[in-house]
Amino acid sequence: MDTRLERGRRPRNIVLVGFMGTGKTTVARLLAGRLGYAAVDTDEEIERRAGKTIAEIFASEGEAHFRDLESRVLREMLAGEGRVVATGGGAVLREENRRLMLASGWVVALTADAETLIARLARPAEAGVRPLLAGDAEKRVRSLLEERRHAYDFAHCMIDTSRRTPEEVAGLMMRWIS
Repeated sequence: MDTRLERGRRPRNIVLVGFMGTGKTTVARLLAGRLGYAAVDTDEEIERRAGKTIAEIFASEGEAHFRDLESRVLREMLAGEGRVVATGGGAVLREENRRLMLASGWVVALTADAETLIARLARPAEAGVRPLLAGDAEKRVRSLLEERRHAYDFAHCMIDTSRRTPEEVAGLMMRWIS
């Protein structure tokens, strides 16, 4: 796989993109700890700034407003360096965000098959926190996966997390960086 990363040279930032449930936040924290970078989760930062959950933002102000907040936070997080940024699953939907990610660091798309994602997203801890999965979560996951089938293709490389632990994913990325 072409990781498009210069051997032995650490990237300015690392940006993790991918569908919800692929492990972006967990891998970002593990990788940041190993590199001595700061781990940043754009969804967590949006919630902190807004003083409400993403589900509440969607309900009160709508998805378009959330996407505006997401773009603003992403721009600010990628202005610095030495960060591993876990993006929300839909951050890639805006061309401006994709361009910014590519210009600001090494972009890695985490993927997983539908069955794995459905199992991960059906966990009790996930219930009610993902507004795009309201209703029939399995049907919504399959529908959104189809809609976003090529949304992550712009990334420098992809890692399938279906049968890998977050530690294995972070380890693989460390090998590519070293």
